Amino acid sequence: MFSTRFTEAFGVQYPIVQGGMMWVGRAELAASVSEAGGLGIITALTQPSPDALRQEIARARTLTSKPFGVNLTVLPTIDPPPYEEYLRAAVESGITIIETAGSNPAKFLPYLKDNGVKVIHKCTSVRHALKAQAIGVDAVSIDGFECAGHPGEDDIPGLVLIPAAADALEIPILASGGIADARGMVAALALGADGINMGSRFLCTEESPIAAEVKKQIVANSELDTKLIFRTLGNTARVAKNSVSVEVVETEAKGCEFEDIRHLVAGARGRKVFEDGDVEAGIWSVGLCQGIIRDVPSVAELIDRMVSEAQQIITGRLAGMVGARETVA
Repeated sequence: MFSTRFTEAFGVQYPIVQGGMMWVGRAELAASVSEAGGLGIITALTQPSPDALRQEIARARTLTSKPFGVNLTVLPTIDPPPYEEYLRAAVESGITIIETAGSNPAKFLPYLKDNGVKVIHKCTSVRHALKAQAIGVDAVSIDGFECAGHPGEDDIPGLVLIPAAADALEIPILASGGIADARGMVAALALGADGINMGSRFLCTEESPIAAEVKKQIVANSELDTKLIFRTLGNTARVAKNSVSVEVVETEAKGCEFEDIRHLVAGARGRKVFEDGDVEAGIWSVGLCQGIIRDVPSVAELIDRMVSEAQQIITGRLAGMVGARETVA
């Protein structure tokens, strides 16, 4: 069921990938996704050091024997973390799937390829995906405008971006952004994707290591309850609507530099949201799909439900439409 180029190349049962989320992609969540047949992802930089990442990988291995990956997001910064050391920790721990995001991962590819590691790179445009394909990544995760976090600056939603990427690329494609149930999964596959990448939906599961109050807020929120910050700075990010994100948007509207809002968007404040459950403590990422998230299931329940309902959609509702048309003809 649901054998795609992605499942075949990456050795997973279902074409469902858990996105690498800061402060969220820990052993329990990643292992649960993999154990249920998807591909779980541990977020490297959530761990305070490369050695801590080794320990987190080892901990995940006590929870599942199935493959899982590691995310490494590389961003330009004055004082960058030791990215190469994090990668080495993952590879030396036996990780064979790495999800990269942010800057061009070209400088890491020779080391990863020499060690038999498959690379998924997250992109927000077809041109970036083509560049990723050209440098040798094995798959791309293409993020539509609906996604949480950074959707890029083109504002192209998945309904257009996914088929555009499918037309242009030869490597497997994961559709990301706005997908939270079987309907989104089937739609993505119909648009030409080989699988899906979900962040917000896995954020709102029992195994997600965030405070219950945040999960309750996601369930309560609608698709209208996000804000786009950093628009005027050319680094757009989609985050939950709260008093902090509203203040950021209002400050930007008056004209500002990053230093004027740094105190509002500090990562430590966002971490406090997830750990303490105070949804007004800082900015925190969530996608438009929160508008169709209505429960907090276990990961296994979620994946089983999605696979079952996707099968029903394909063999039932859609097949029935085709059959009805043929009967009329």
